[in-house]
Amino acid sequence: MMKDNQGITILKIGGSVITDKSADDGAAKRNEIKRIAEEIEGFNSKLIIVHGAGSFGHPQAKRYGLNGKFDPLGSIITHRSVKGLNDIIVDELNEAGVNAIGLHPMNCTVSDDGRISEMSLNIIGSMIDSGFIPVLHGDVVMDKKLGTSVLSGDQIVPYLATEFNAERVGIGSAENGVLDSDGKTIPNINSNNFQDIKKFISGSANTDVTGGMLGKVLELLNLSEVSNATSYIFNACDAGNIKGFLNGDNIGTAISKAELKDKVLL
Repeated sequence: MMKDNQGITILKIGGSVITDKSADDGAAKRNEIKRIAEEIEGFNSKLIIVHGAGSFGHPQAKRYGLNGKFDPLGSIITHRSVKGLNDIIVDELNEAGVNAIGLHPMNCTVSDDGRISEMSLNIIGSMIDSGFIPVLHGDVVMDKKLGTSVLSGDQIVPYLATEFNAERVGIGSAENGVLDSDGKTIPNINSNNFQDIKKFISGSANTDVTGGMLGKVLELLNLSEVSNATSYIFNACDAGNIKGFLNGDNIGTAISKAELKDKVLL
């Protein structure tokens, strides 16, 4: 798959950070995308970037009911929209000096009943080995059972983190992490305290067909259990946070495997 998969970082940039998610159609926050690209520039380790679709995918998928039925036209329109956002992001990354290449899940992924069944991992590994940074995104993909299905970036991240044994996983959102009822950041979530914390976690206030914050936490909890990886949900809207995460800062909410000493003894 790869010559050496040590030290891989996966960074996900939420659709709410890089688009106006309340818009009915694609509205990119170009100044934010430019800033983020400049923060990523200079990171010299192996990196995979995944970004959300925001207003370039969620409204379209909802409009055509892609979570509930197969609609060829709706699938094409939604894919073309998210591809357009990917083009903007990849252009800004390259403008900043990052050797980024857009990789569309529609072209390299097959799902089965909404979950990833196979992905062209050799292509991704070869890109990383050659010094490129692959940039994937939420997309519509072929589905063995459904025809097509919506694949969120939040599902792509833990899948790739598991397959490539990622060293660090960061989820850049529009919040300071997962927040409690007082708006304070919850420092750590694991399988032991999740049920107590779950009541604080909701979906997205805007159109989101992939589960919002709760969907992110559930995917990352599963990742922590199968790989022992710790992920961080942090605010990517605050200048410097993405660069800080890439430099090793542990910020926001950590999603991790429960420590043995914390487990309840029967």
